[in-house]
Amino acid sequence: MQFSAYMLDVITDSIYPARISVEDGFFKEILPIVINDDSELDIQGIILPGFIDSHIHIESTMLTPAQFAKLAVRFGTTSVVCDPHEIANVAGTDGIDFMIENSKSVPFNFYFSIPSCVPATCFETSGAILDSETIGELLKKDEAVALGEMMNFPGVINGDEEVLAKLEKAKELGKPIDGHGPLLSGKDLDKYIGEHISTDHECSNFAEAIEKKEKGMKIMVREGSSAKNMEALFDFSDRLEYWKNHESFGKMPNEVLEKRIHLPIFDFIVSDDKHTTDLIKGHLNESIKKAIDLEVSPISAIEMVTVNPSTHYNLNTGAIVKGMQADYVIVDNLNDFNILKTYVAGECVFDGKDVLFDVAEIEFKNTFDVSKKKSEDFEISCDKSSVDVNVIRCFNGELITEAESATLKTKNGFIEADLDEDILKIAVVERYGGNSIANGFITGFNLKKGAIASSVAHDSHNIVVVGTNTKDMAKAVNCLIDNEGGFAIVDGDFEDSLALPIAGLMTNEDSYEVAEKLENLQKTAADFGCKLDSPFMTMSFMALLVIPAIKISDKGLFDCINFEFIDVIKN
Repeated sequence: MQFSAYMLDVITDSIYPARISVEDGFFKEILPIVINDDSELDIQGIILPGFIDSHIHIESTMLTPAQFAKLAVRFGTTSVVCDPHEIANVAGTDGIDFMIENSKSVPFNFYFSIPSCVPATCFETSGAILDSETIGELLKKDEAVALGEMMNFPGVINGDEEVLAKLEKAKELGKPIDGHGPLLSGKDLDKYIGEHISTDHECSNFAEAIEKKEKGMKIMVREGSSAKNMEALFDFSDRLEYWKNHESFGKMPNEVLEKRIHLPIFDFIVSDDKHTTDLIKGHLNESIKKAIDLEVSPISAIEMVTVNPSTHYNLNTGAIVKGMQADYVIVDNLNDFNILKTYVAGECVFDGKDVLFDVAEIEFKNTFDVSKKKSEDFEISCDKSSVDVNVIRCFNGELITEAESATLKTKNGFIEADLDEDILKIAVVERYGGNSIANGFITGFNLKKGAIASSVAHDSHNIVVVGTNTKDMAKAVNCLIDNEGGFAIVDGDFEDSLALPIAGLMTNEDSYEVAEKLENLQKTAADFGCKLDSPFMTMSFMALLVIPAIKISDKGLFDCINFEFIDVIKN
């Protein structure tokens, strides 16, 4: 196949007309040409390399890899580097094998980073454990391009032998190591980077990101469903303020300062965790447009999802050059950025209207081993008339929480929620056979009635539930047990849910059907008073102990700064 078109050359940062030859799924020849009129070209628009999401957990879309691909190609995405640590925490190597095999059923490039933290910590119950020897074998798979995000940064900093052994396996095989170091700074950051951990996607402000960047890390700018950091990292006013306070400010020539302020300086744009309700509206194409709106140059933004991840992970895609796989996208222009067609290995997979491949259903074993719950399982007893308690404060669009305290009343020997002050109950129910339950309190959801529950609870994926009363909490949890996973919202006799029977994380259903069901659940949550944009996504991170400051696992309330359990009732 041969055609002529304007193409974006991400190697030379330029756009020019070229004659492009594709043979056996690879670019055979790229020849710049001279034209007198655009009508002389075979293709109208601009040819770009196919987009690469260099850090995503497919399971968070609630779709199988094949269903995800069917949706993503509509938006110009042709490749992902996915970390299957969600299903790995549920089902171990069986879960990883499931993801790899399903990914092979569609024309799309799935590369895998091997989960490094299964479980994420020893302070929770997961469905599997991946030790360093197992990780070493998994890293040898052809599909494995990296060691997945090392969330156990305390283990790295304190020299935990098993953690360091996992890192050593990646070093021996020459595989890059992805990082996860929220708010790490100074000497602790130096120790973390010193173990060859090369990326980070947890930066929530410019100062944090630039310190990591200056010390050698590649920065992933995250634009997911719950965590959105692009505005903070691309805010040029923040950059100016930072550089003015920098010790070298007075020594910088004006042109150097100007360059430091306006260059994108960061490396990748990623999704991390993205719900289907957002994904049906767009993927990296929308992130590129947002970066451009934030004054990042179009070519720089495109390079963050093409050649940059390609180079870092040693992928044979990401640029339109001879010898690379012919993954490319046709867009109308670099302003509107409408995807006209998407190609994978030289074959059209999206023609501007329809996706040109089908997806088969697939089965996975039931991963639930948990008994039905009763209202009293979610009570916290106290023999006082009122009591001071520790409270998790969550924020819209953030994974980071804060620790607060509140004074709550008791009734019949049990601590009551305070709906007027938005102090709700939260619990995590272990689902792997132990049947343990941890109860606590949370603020930020603003529910005025009912309860919501999810079997998506990073990263061990026990059941997490937030509610105004214990009766509805029990009913929501039991709905999930009946459905073998998913999301549920209840209020008295009212009940609605989205079943996710594949490991309690995913479904075979079409993406638009999944999105419609989730949108209905979120609308109902809003009707119940919730003010969070993505309440189920936010709730799913309340059990993630590796992100400060206070979270909850099936074993109890947890101080993520000092890495220790704390009591719900304050002393």
